[in-house]
Amino acid sequence: MDLDRRHFLASGALGAAAFAFAPRIAFARAATDRRFVFVIQRGAADGLNIVVPYGDPAYAGLRGALAIDPAQATKLDGMFALHPALAETAKLYQGGQALFVQAVASPYRERSHFDAQNVIETGGIAPYAVKDGWLNRLVAMLPAGGREAVALAPTVPMALRGAAPVTSYAPSALPQATDDLLMRVATLYQADPQLHGLWAQAMEARGIAADGMSAEARQQDAATIGSTAANFLRAPDGPRIAMIETGGWDTHSGQAGRLAAQLRQLDRLIAALRNGLGPLWSDTVVLVATEFGRTAAANGTGGTDHGTASAAMLLGGAVKGGRVIGDWPGLTPAALLDGRDLKPTTDLYALAAGAAAQTFALDPGRAGQALFGSERGVRPMEGLLKA
Repeated sequence: MDLDRRHFLASGALGAAAFAFAPRIAFARAATDRRFVFVIQRGAADGLNIVVPYGDPAYAGLRGALAIDPAQATKLDGMFALHPALAETAKLYQGGQALFVQAVASPYRERSHFDAQNVIETGGIAPYAVKDGWLNRLVAMLPAGGREAVALAPTVPMALRGAAPVTSYAPSALPQATDDLLMRVATLYQADPQLHGLWAQAMEARGIAADGMSAEARQQDAATIGSTAANFLRAPDGPRIAMIETGGWDTHSGQAGRLAAQLRQLDRLIAALRNGLGPLWSDTVVLVATEFGRTAAANGTGGTDHGTASAAMLLGGAVKGGRVIGDWPGLTPAALLDGRDLKPTTDLYALAAGAAAQTFALDPGRAGQALFGSERGVRPMEGLLKA
């Protein structure tokens, strides 16, 4: 049967191939064994109930019914505990592979999700002031041959947009196409100078993503996203930088159950990434961060409102973990920013620049300036990874 390709595309059958990709996809072996993954928590995650300051005398009173019971959480030290939904992440901490940073924030001080996400993805000091992303600039700093990155997202997110070649991949909820259909489409495109190359690249991405996974496991959930990212990152000629988007962190109401569900999904994603990478996990660094935190006090609808500082995570076998770092500002009324928010004491850009520079053995000063500019004098944090 002669398939009309315009009808094929218009009918949405291409979606059954279960991928989205950029035309510049070209995997090549990177000149490094290190992997760097940025997990963004879109919606402003509540850092106070993730890395819980149970030792602060004001915490329980401010949070009321939302306060995490330290007896149910994993004690990290005498001040902080980890939300009980993060069971696998707690194991990483206990194994010295998880580092938590409290009271961290970007330069952004307003409370718009879109503006704040643009700031932390571009590495700028104001929304929409920078036109490319800091992860893309990091890709450009790697040696030639290792300049590929992948985003586990329907489109390339702002952090990965720019001059360096990147791609994206998103599993589809549509039924999988049969091998026979895929072969017939490949034959249809074989003589087309434009579509043949794109189709071949898509088939390559599909093969990497599905490596070792059953059809049932290809459904889009947190563990599958983690496994898929691992498949890309462990491929000998695959990317060494990846970005994963997670949403649903905007907990104005019903926070207790919603945040626990969100964290369980994040925990599964991290565990699947760790398990999928196998021995490569020892050379991997995962940065988990959000655009801003939430108010110190609970609101009247069982949630919290937009705040300022939050918590970030640095995970992986390469991380010098088992620590909570940051200058804890406290939760007394006088210590809060504007009388309502956790005050920022650690620069998120310094954390990200330090983690990226140490992962790829880049000069810290050069990395700080290239990734986050020199206007604010970003000084990359040191001592984040194992020697």
